[in-house]
Amino acid sequence: MAKSPDTDFVDLLLARPNFDAGPELQALVDRHGRGLPLLKAVIAESILPRDEAGRLWAQSVGCAYVDPFASIITEEAVAAIPVEIAKKTRAIGLYLIDGVLTAALATPGDEALVKRLSQIAQLPISPVFALPEDIEDSILIQYSSEKNLEESLGELERSGLFNQPDLAAEKLAASADTTPVAGILDEIIYYAIRERATDIHIEPQETLSRIRFRIDGRLTEILTFSRKLHRSVIARLKIISSLNIAETRFPQDGRFSVQIGSNKANFRLSTIPAQFGEKAVVRILASSGKKNMLTLDKMLISQPVLQPLKRLIQNPSGIIFVTGPTGSGKTTTLYAALNEINTPDVNISTIEDPIEIQLAGVTQTQVNSHIDLKFSTVLRSLLRQDPDVILIGEIRDLETAKIATEAALTGHLVLATLHTNTAAQAIVRLVEIGVEPYMVAPSVIGVLAQRLAARICENCKEVYIPSPEVLARYFHDSEGVDVHLYRGRGCSACRGTGYKGRVAFHELLLISEEIRSLISSGASTQAISQAAARIGTRSLRYDGLKKVLLGLTTIEEIEANTSQEWGS
Repeated sequence: MAKSPDTDFVDLLLARPNFDAGPELQALVDRHGRGLPLLKAVIAESILPRDEAGRLWAQSVGCAYVDPFASIITEEAVAAIPVEIAKKTRAIGLYLIDGVLTAALATPGDEALVKRLSQIAQLPISPVFALPEDIEDSILIQYSSEKNLEESLGELERSGLFNQPDLAAEKLAASADTTPVAGILDEIIYYAIRERATDIHIEPQETLSRIRFRIDGRLTEILTFSRKLHRSVIARLKIISSLNIAETRFPQDGRFSVQIGSNKANFRLSTIPAQFGEKAVVRILASSGKKNMLTLDKMLISQPVLQPLKRLIQNPSGIIFVTGPTGSGKTTTLYAALNEINTPDVNISTIEDPIEIQLAGVTQTQVNSHIDLKFSTVLRSLLRQDPDVILIGEIRDLETAKIATEAALTGHLVLATLHTNTAAQAIVRLVEIGVEPYMVAPSVIGVLAQRLAARICENCKEVYIPSPEVLARYFHDSEGVDVHLYRGRGCSACRGTGYKGRVAFHELLLISEEIRSLISSGASTQAISQAAARIGTRSLRYDGLKKVLLGLTTIEEIEANTSQEWGS
């Protein structure tokens, strides 16, 4: 008779090299038994890291371990198991290969359950193990849909709980704290995550309220719902963000987190009074737990930009700026740059608002306006921490800018962001803030301007031949050359838009001696741009059009995200 998988788990744990938590483990076995509660307790008590514990449990039941949030999950695999069955059995389809459905189960060793699921899906099933709470949260996200959200909002409206439009703050707080309202907000958030949205807009109109998601840089209306529910939904957002629900006349900003599997998803809330009530915008930030760290090599950066950028971040001192509008991927690029130089012999510290991704081996500090912990305050203290590299989330004021330039001049490498349209504008912006040109010229060593364009959906991508007018406007040397471009037809995978995902394009300005002289003399953006063009710097639009020719994005996206500039 085979040993129970739970006994094997304990044996495997005890057999690990240098395992010295035997008494603690025995206490947990006595308290929780040898089932899944034991695995949960082992993780909760930090006897073993989450993924290691999951892999060991999977080994004990003779299958592979997966984290659903780090795994490929396809729509056809999810649809193979009805949602009621998925919730009841704690199982979710991950992907289909050669007619076999790989499904994550909390109890993959239950052969009868696997057989039953196979009959329901009408497919052979290859079971893998995932932690029960990860499966439950994956089900909430993967089965979310507009239809389910509309039904939930309709049920809430019909319940009659929100027929009083002028509830006092205390009663409004009580209604917002009810399970139905909390559940609705969770559904909105789960659906936004499933659709890869970066922002959620909840807007009151004259007769109704609407929800829009920003997906791949484009605002898309998702649904409308009754105005009766609007105040309670906004109040719920304020409660979880620790804001004042009684204050509706002034804008408010806050933050909240939602635990999703092993990760904590972070959100930033902004409310503002409008004609028909308060509008809320929720920015979906990166998860603070596991997230696939993009490396510079995986970011599809053009080689004429990538190679000089890699050399630039190896400098022992100086400031490197990444510029662009909000939501253009500046932080992602900075994290990738840090990842490139993050070694045990380099002391890296960051000042962020907020901390978006946890970086192993990096000291990360979050600013806090409530206690007057500003960028400049933290930066001044960081310089006494013997740093080699400092990342500043954003240079917003003269004080921070001055300390950053001084740090660069005293032997530190500083990475920072600025909100400017082009690389050359970042130089002039520093001077405009109030930093003396004689300090800017020797301290700045490079500026990377960045934009994000929507990426063509690979599922419905098609080739076409552009008109002669388009070729003449964008590709000056194309006469007599066959130029083929690409676009998305629109399909279910991309919600009919023809786009799925984002791709970045860049402009890298390396500071030459000529440009340093121009900075010192207070030259204009145009003069710096012209000097940069003479040493081979290419504009954002030039790099964007290269991505168009490679079939990554479209002419329309480049037109929407860049202006006609020098060197284009």
